[in-house]
Amino acid sequence: MGMVPAAEKLSVRARSLVVTLLAVVAGHVGDARADEGGVSFWLPGQFGSLAAAPAQPGWAFATIGYYTDVSASGQVAASREITRFRLSPTVNVDLNATLRARVPSDFVNANYVFATPVLGGQFAFGMTGAFGRPTASIDGVLTASIGGLTATRTGSISDSRFAFADLYPMASLRWNQGVHNFMLYGTGDIPVGTYDPSNLANMGIGHGAADGGVGYTYFNPQTGHEISVVSGVTYNLKNTQTDYQNGIDWHLDWGASQFLSKQVFVGAVGYVYQQLTADTGQSPILGEFKSRVIGIGPQVGFLFPVTDMQGYLNFKGYYEFDAANRPSGWNAWVTFAISPAAKSEPGPLAKSVVHK
Repeated sequence: MGMVPAAEKLSVRARSLVVTLLAVVAGHVGDARADEGGVSFWLPGQFGSLAAAPAQPGWAFATIGYYTDVSASGQVAASREITRFRLSPTVNVDLNATLRARVPSDFVNANYVFATPVLGGQFAFGMTGAFGRPTASIDGVLTASIGGLTATRTGSISDSRFAFADLYPMASLRWNQGVHNFMLYGTGDIPVGTYDPSNLANMGIGHGAADGGVGYTYFNPQTGHEISVVSGVTYNLKNTQTDYQNGIDWHLDWGASQFLSKQVFVGAVGYVYQQLTADTGQSPILGEFKSRVIGIGPQVGFLFPVTDMQGYLNFKGYYEFDAANRPSGWNAWVTFAISPAAKSEPGPLAKSVVHK
C-alpha cells in the first residue's frame, strides 16, 4: 500500500521516536546470552528499524518489556557449573547436562537529544537500567574428576531472584541526507547490577565492557519503505571475581519495514552475533568457547499522540538458530516510548531534522 498524503509528517514523526527506542541498550541478562557461562554484554536485537534516523530535540523516555526462553547443553551447562562451584580449571568434566533460562525483565531508558549540531550531526546521550526476575536451572549429570578423585552431581539445580541489571550509558551521533541516514554510537557496561559467580541466575555480568559501531537507515517517506543495519564490536574487561575475560564480539542488527499508513508499519527484524577472539581463563576442556547465534522474526509498530508528545508502541520477536556455545531459543520485546512531537509548521523535511 502506498503512503498517505501526509507523508512528510509521517517521516518526521517516525524520526522523532528513534533515539528513545534505539538508545535503550537493552541489557545483558544473565543466563540468556554468550561468552562466560553463556552470558555476553551485547543483547542482540536492541537495534532495529529507523536505527540511524535523527529525532526531535529534547527529552525522550522508553520502557521495554523483554522475555526470553533459551536452553543449552554440553559446554555451556558445564561452564556454569565450573563457575558456580569454583572448580579448578584442571578438572575433567563430563558434559551430560542441560541449562535452561527464562528471563522476564523491564528496561527503562531516559535519553536527551541536543538541538545544537555536533560535527554537522545530531548528538544524543542516554542511560538505561533494568530489573526483573531471572530463573535458571541445570538438569542432568555432571561428573568432575582430578587425579584419582571423582565427583558426580545428578538431578536438577535451579535458581531464581528479583534482580537489577548493570547500567548502560550510550552516546550517538546521527546525520541525514535525504532518504539516507548515518550513525556512530558508543555504549558500555557499568557493572553495578546483581551478580554473584555462585548464582545461576544473575542480571549483572560482573565486568565492564565497551562497545561501538556504525549504522545506516534508508527511509523513503513517499513510499514508506525502510531498512536499517547496525554493526558493532564489543571489548570485554576481565571479571576479577572469576579471573575470566570474554573475547571480542561482533554483532549486526537489522530491521526492515513498510508503513501501511502514517500510524502503522509492519516488517521483519533480525541479528547475527559472532565472537571473534577466544575467551581467556576458562577450563581447557571448553577450548576457545567462541559463541555465535542468528535470530529472525516479525515486527509491528503503532504511532499515536500522547497529549503534546508522540507515542510509539512496538511488538517484535526473534527465533534463534545456528547457535554455538551459547543458550538459544526465542525472545520477545514490547516497547512503549514517548518523545517530543514533530513540529507542526509546514515546510521541507530539512527544517525538522539535522543534516550533514
